Order: sequence, then structure tokens, then C-alpha cells
Amino acid sequence: MVAESPAIRTIRCPDFEVDSSSEEEEDATEIAEELPGPSSPPNDFSFVSELPWDEDSEQGGRTPKIQPHVPRPNRVRIPRRSRRLQRPRTISDVTPLLQAPPPVALDIPVAVHEQQNINSQGYLAISDSFSRRLSVSSKSIRQTHTGQSTFGQTLFNATAILLGIGLLSEPLAFSYAGWTAGTILIIFYAFIASYTAKILARVIVADPRMKTYSDIGRKAFGPRSYVIISFLFCLELFGVSVVLVTLYADSLHAIFPQYPSTTYKIMGCILLIPMVFLPLSLLSYASILGVVSTILLVIVVFIDGFSKQEAPGSLLNPDATNIGVQSFQKLGIAFGLFMAGFAGHAVIPSLARDMIDPSQSDRMINWAFTIATVVYTAIGYAGYLMFGDNVSDEISRDLLQTKGYNPVLNQLVLWMLVVSPITKFALNNQPVRFLSSIYHTIHTCVRQLNATVEAVLGISMVKDNITKSNDGTFDNDKLFLKRCLTAFQRILLTIMTVIVSIAVPQFSAVMAFLGSVSAFMINIVGPVAVKVAMQRYCGVFDGAILVIGVAMAIWGTTSVVLAA
Repeated sequence: MVAESPAIRTIRCPDFEVDSSSEEEEDATEIAEELPGPSSPPNDFSFVSELPWDEDSEQGGRTPKIQPHVPRPNRVRIPRRSRRLQRPRTISDVTPLLQAPPPVALDIPVAVHEQQNINSQGYLAISDSFSRRLSVSSKSIRQTHTGQSTFGQTLFNATAILLGIGLLSEPLAFSYAGWTAGTILIIFYAFIASYTAKILARVIVADPRMKTYSDIGRKAFGPRSYVIISFLFCLELFGVSVVLVTLYADSLHAIFPQYPSTTYKIMGCILLIPMVFLPLSLLSYASILGVVSTILLVIVVFIDGFSKQEAPGSLLNPDATNIGVQSFQKLGIAFGLFMAGFAGHAVIPSLARDMIDPSQSDRMINWAFTIATVVYTAIGYAGYLMFGDNVSDEISRDLLQTKGYNPVLNQLVLWMLVVSPITKFALNNQPVRFLSSIYHTIHTCVRQLNATVEAVLGISMVKDNITKSNDGTFDNDKLFLKRCLTAFQRILLTIMTVIVSIAVPQFSAVMAFLGSVSAFMINIVGPVAVKVAMQRYCGVFDGAILVIGVAMAIWGTTSVVLAA
């Protein structure tokens, strides 16, 4: 019980869990009756505030002090019941929400102001861009934000993540879908992907303890969802690794056609195995090649297109194209090819969390997806006009194989597409979280393929996961065993990637599979399902997105399997 006082005062109370008993609900109702005020207007994303405080999720330490504003209540009763917290188990830092804090009391500095109102449901209205409803059993708090990224830095990184290797297959996607359906699809996917990215960004900003997409899924669906999410990430990252090997070999085959792509893939395996053991400090600088190669590819496509006077390969004299869809099977493949270009939801929410001003995350996401859509559409239009229905699944190969272009520029692009996939492959398989950024002030992390696999198998080399002996030192035998298993796992994954790339040599088939399976589930269905689970209500718009997303994922996956 707290006496009325106009000064700042601190209430010391136990932590609460969202699954409170009926007694706690009665206490909450009584408090709501004692705190009158007009009802706050509903918020479109008010479900974020109802996100339960998972007491087993925090990494330890005390809860940061907060200062919610309340009017002068005569009495404030705090529910007496609370549950004891368990000690955190030793676990890898790649799963931060699986650690629990030691039992601590919650310090709540309360500032009294006349202007703030609390409605009859016991909710506190906070006037910021992420306004959220607050309940007594699940208190929303104002955290001291420590983001370090400016708006421009975050926008650059988000755009660089979206503009990846999916750029190469955009002309083929327009060839399969035609002008009308292709234009509608790419705009529709950009709009829906932007909407779902905002959902994830608002959820992760609302709870500072969340750091990754997996944390959001665990908060919404419980600890068991971690296995499913990890499987989807492993599938996506493994598919990306296969695409990188295919792109490297195809680009090298276009430069030196005397050897088949399979030969270059086997040679590349010998090169890739030692690279997965290199330190991240060496590989992170090489990641800039991906950004440079993307920019260079866009420039060279338009230079070549306007420098040639006759078809094929000319923007001045376009090749034959189609307005409508070629076939329903090819339309399904186009679903995956278009969707693969907007697969950035595993990283973008964390980028928004690291912003200095997270309230600008919506505007940043709008700009990032707008820029990506414009670039994808421009490359898709240009490539389709230049080569028509004969365009290949990698426009870079068409540029080199078509006569009449500047050979120096095209050779430069091809060599960039040889070196860039090799460095990206090593980064994609790093057993740590790496920085997807040129700006070293941004500390956004991505769970990579080896990190996820090692965490699931329990062979992570993170010190927290290595069992200590009774004398406090690390068990050398177990440490040696984990090192051997880790090395074996990384080598095996690399070999499996090359084998799958040889078995499925079509670049477009793997890209379409990635878009139809992992991209639809992680980028479209997953975020909307998170919102519905937290809000406990499914609106018409969200329901339509779920139905359309699942239908397109099934359609696209079936088309890819039949085509392969």
C-alpha cells in the first residue's frame, strides 16, 4: 500500500507472470475500480502491450527502473501472490530468452502527474508512437533505450539485406508471370512484407529482452516453438548456401566454359571447407563485396541495354514479351521467385530495435521496402525487355553470353559474382552471430546455420555451454569432444551443400523453393500468426493474409517440385 504523495516514490513489489490466478485478477479489478479515468482509445497494435512478461526469459540482473505517470490515487494495492523464479540453466547466448533471472524484487519509481489518465480497465495510456495498453498483471515499462544506429544507417543496412542474390532471377519471374501478374505480385508482396516486418519490429521494440525472431516466436507460442523456428531457419540458411554454391559455379563456368559447373562445385568445396573455420574479423570486411556486386550489376544491366541497338539484349529494341501468364505451374514458380527477394524479416526487426529512435522504425521499413521494390522492378523490367522469354534464371550469364556488350564490364560483374558467393557462404555458415552491416556501430546479430545446428545438437563452443569440473575449470575431455563434433558438423554441412547443389543445379528452382517454403512461412505467415496469438483475435485482414500466404506457399512449392 502506497500513501498519496506528489513526489517521486518507489514501490517495491514482486514480479508477476501473465498466467495469474483468479485471485490476482480480482485484485486487478479492484485496482481498476479505484483508479477512475476515461477509456483510452484502442490501438491497432495494442496487443504488443499485452505481451506477457516471461519470467524465464531474462538473462539475469535487475529490471531497469521505469517511471510511468499516474494521477493521484488515494490507494494502490499490489497483488500479494507471486511465484518464485527458478535459477537459469546454462545455455548458449544464441538463445538469450532461454535464461531466467535470479529472484529479484521489482523497483517501480512512480511519478505523479495530473495530466495522465488511467481507464476503467486498469490500463495506463502512454502517449508515444508505440502506445500500448497496460494491465496490472502484465506491466508495460519504459526502458532506457540504448540503440546506436541512426535512421540512415539502419535504412542502408535494411536495404542491403533485401537487395541480395534474388535480384538475378527477377527477369525470369516476370517472364513466368507476364507483365500484368508480375507487376501486381511484386507490389503486393512488398506491401504485405512491409506490413509483417512492422509487426515484428513493434513487438521486439516493446520488450527489450527480445533480440531475435526466435525470441518473438517463443514469446508468442511458447518454448516448444523454438524447435520449429530453428528448423525453418536451418532450412532457409541451408537453401541460401546451396544457391551461393550454384551461383559461384555458374558464374565461373560462364567465364571458363571449358569445364562444367559440377567441376567448379567440387573444386569450390575444397576451398569452402577451410573458410568456415576462419575468424569473423576476416570475413566481415569481405561482405562488402555483396553490396558492391549488387550495385554494379544494376549499373551494368542498364549500360548494356542502352548500348546495344538490336535484339536480343537491347532496351532500345526490346525482345518479344507476354502480357499474360505462360502457365499456372510457372506462375507458382514466380510466387517463390518474387517472394525470395523480400526475405529479410529475420534481421529487420533487430535493426529496428537497435535504432536510436525506434519510433522511426515504421518509416524506415517503408523506405527500405520501397527502394527494394523499385530496384527489383527495374531489373525485372530491364532483363525481361532485353531477353524476353529466353531470359535465363541468372541475368548475369545472359550478359556475358550475348555479343555486342562491353566485355570488361561484364567480366567484372561475373568475377564479383564468383568471389562474393564464396565470402557469403563462409558468413552464412559462421557459428556466431555476425554483423550484417558496413557500419561497425550497429550491433545487429543474425543466427547463422552452424550456430542453430550446434545449439540444437548441444555442441556449441560458447563457454557458457561447456561443463566445468568440480574445481571450476573446464573439462578438457568434453571440450576436446565438442571441438571435434563442431569441426565434423561444419565439414559435413559444407559437403552436403555442394552435393545438393550438384543434384539440383537450377538456380531458379532453389530460389523458388526458398521463396515458397521458408520466405512465405517466416516473412508472411509467421508474423501474422504472432500478432494473432498475442492479440488473441484474428481480424479479417490478418485472416486473409494467412489464407493467401499458405495457399501461395503450397502452390509455389508444388510447382517447384513438379518442375524439378
